[in-house]
Amino acid sequence: METPVVLKCLGVDPDEVMWELGIEPELFSDPGNLITYTARDRLLRQCVVRTGCQHFGLLVGNRMDLSSLGLVGLLMKTSPTVEAALRSLESYLHLHSQGAVISLKLDVDLAMLTYDAFESGLNAADQTGDGAVAMMLNVMRSLCGPEFRPVEASFAHRKPTDIEPYRKTLSTSLFFDAEHYSLVFSRTWLDKRPPLSDSDLQHLLKDQIDKLDSTNSLDLPNQVRGIMRSALTTGQTTEQQIADLLSMTTRTFARRLEEHGVSFRELIDECRFEISRQLLADTSRSVTEISATLGYSRASSFIRAFRRWSGCTPEQWRQNG
Repeated sequence: METPVVLKCLGVDPDEVMWELGIEPELFSDPGNLITYTARDRLLRQCVVRTGCQHFGLLVGNRMDLSSLGLVGLLMKTSPTVEAALRSLESYLHLHSQGAVISLKLDVDLAMLTYDAFESGLNAADQTGDGAVAMMLNVMRSLCGPEFRPVEASFAHRKPTDIEPYRKTLSTSLFFDAEHYSLVFSRTWLDKRPPLSDSDLQHLLKDQIDKLDSTNSLDLPNQVRGIMRSALTTGQTTEQQIADLLSMTTRTFARRLEEHGVSFRELIDECRFEISRQLLADTSRSVTEISATLGYSRASSFIRAFRRWSGCTPEQWRQNG
């Protein structure tokens, strides 16, 4: 795994860092082992503290590619087109990481691959997001060839003091204080055929992954959290719209959530609170901008909601954070 390698390159003993956090170093000896999203978050934060490297996550992501995604990465390699490969990543990322979603969004001439974490209480979301952007670039180069060039890369955190590592790693236009961690590129890349495309192997892998998915799928509230993280920034936030995305009627959707002891309103409030805290902590975006991102027609409505969630205003939370 990549994190111990980067620690060694920066002169820090990986085992020491692992033991400090109560993580077994052997966990990283087998690529098939999984680490929880929360544990990975704690680890990345400690790595930044121990190394003093503010772009540690970027370095980790720059060492990741399709092989880092296990069976999902192999399925992508054998896909008939790059778009099909990225759709598989959308559908099956939860088998590799259950705390985030990746989405492919299409415009007339451009495509955007976005990464959003929905796990609550993260302290190193900026490190994970940086790593995701670097990994997405490597994934696209694996699928399209070394000639792949993105149009821009965006980061949902403030512009760092030193952006040279980002320029060196990504070699494209950089944007900070963005709504998503994302990579934008021409839609023409989506029609390319990956070098290892193989329809027979693709079907075999798909069957295997579907069986794995049936036994490891997320429960409904976590599925909704994953969908909501992207839906909030695209205006698709009504109960009907989310139920449609899950191929359910609103009545069935509400009943299924009730069986899990939660309501749609509670989930959307939870997600809005989590996103607002991340944007307040990691970006320089104004309260008005954050309010619009979360789908509020007026900033005053967002401020009232945030006070209800936290006991203080967004500006007070930002100053105290």
